[in-house]
Amino acid sequence: MKNRKLSPGTSLSSVSSRTPGEGYKYFWRNRYLYLLLLPAVIYYIVFKYIPMYGVTIAFKDFNFAKGILGSDWIGLENFKYLFGLDNFYKVFFNSIYLSFIRLLWGFPIPIILALMLNEMRSLHYKKILQTVVYLPHFISWVVLGGIIISFLSPSWGVVNYLIKALGGEPVFFMAKADYFRKIIVISDIWKGAGWGTIIYLAAITGISPELYEAAIVDGAGKLQRLWYITLPCIRTTIVLCLILRMGSIMSNGFEQIFILQNTQNLDVSEVFETWTYRLGLLNGRFSFATTVGLFTSLVSLFFLLAADRLAKKLGEEGIF
Repeated sequence: MKNRKLSPGTSLSSVSSRTPGEGYKYFWRNRYLYLLLLPAVIYYIVFKYIPMYGVTIAFKDFNFAKGILGSDWIGLENFKYLFGLDNFYKVFFNSIYLSFIRLLWGFPIPIILALMLNEMRSLHYKKILQTVVYLPHFISWVVLGGIIISFLSPSWGVVNYLIKALGGEPVFFMAKADYFRKIIVISDIWKGAGWGTIIYLAAITGISPELYEAAIVDGAGKLQRLWYITLPCIRTTIVLCLILRMGSIMSNGFEQIFILQNTQNLDVSEVFETWTYRLGLLNGRFSFATTVGLFTSLVSLFFLLAADRLAKKLGEEGIF
């Protein structure tokens, strides 16, 4: 037992349960690998876990001069104030609705793109197309937002120029609430869909070629191989990404919304990120801003746990 060698893939729990002394030896033997992990651990401790103490501001009448520890406790008063605001429920609806239509239209697109790229036989054109669909991810929302506003401008925008050339009247797209959500969803898909294909392409490359060869021998066509082999094999990855997406259901992206937002479309564009920025941070109401952040985190946690539970009922592993 003492001379038993541990393979690199041996789990720490099995080591510690059988031979307590070998746990230390296992760590020491792989100390350089753990040393490479150390910067990531320090990053999450410093920037993720330590700042969690700031959540207590939501339960205090925060005074910048007194600090977090010195500020007075007020319990749930900030939450009562939040729920009592007139436009709270409108902002809540806007945030939920915009997130779900993004999920409905945006989530399947990377999967479809990955399946299409996987079917390309020319490696040269496949790399070119991958580069083209990845590039928008690296464009800042500040730049992209300026491009969108310029293209849709009623005065000099290309879209309205074509409308006028066809005999129509120019449309102020950014001032109409009906168009705002469509613009948000389309621009979000265009910017992020290509980057989202990476994880699905990685999952597809892990499928055994023997499955496709056997299907071809049995006479299965491309669509049949896609439906009965590719999609079932990456189903776990799809479900995992969907669960993680549900965990950020209350996050609509501050930069995109803020840049495309104006007073004419405020009724449908005001979400928690921009609302918190205006009412909380600009006015120095840090307790209010923290309260909103804590509330949205709890709502996202609820959707995350619900999605995970549903996935397990459907036979998937989930993430917890």
